[in-house]
Amino acid sequence: MKKKLIRLSAEEDAAITKAALSDPDNPPITEEEWNEIKHRVVRGRGRPMGSGIKEQVTLRIDKETLDFFKSKGEGWQTFINQVLGEVKRESKSISTVEKKLNKGTLITSKLKAAA
Repeated sequence: MKKKLIRLSAEEDAAITKAALSDPDNPPITEEEWNEIKHRVVRGRGRPMGSGIKEQVTLRIDKETLDFFKSKGEGWQTFINQVLGEVKRESKSISTVEKKLNKGTLITSKLKAAA
């Protein structure tokens, strides 16, 4: 059975707001107070908030490659993002990445030294 949402009329909403604002035991918080505490508000259950700058995609990767990154343990997806970001920073353009990949020089000496 689907629950129906009962919508308040504008008059009922105004009366409830007026009563809430007149309650001396529960004054509304100001913008300054909210800005001071909002970073401490704990979210409930569910997925954590994202950064807002990442985009979810579906990507097909060879099993061996995926197993390699998953062997890192927790944070393997972030690690893939970091590796791809490093390739992007080193190459400046996608055509440069393609050329390096074809020549077998995609991984720079800096990355080889880190490995």
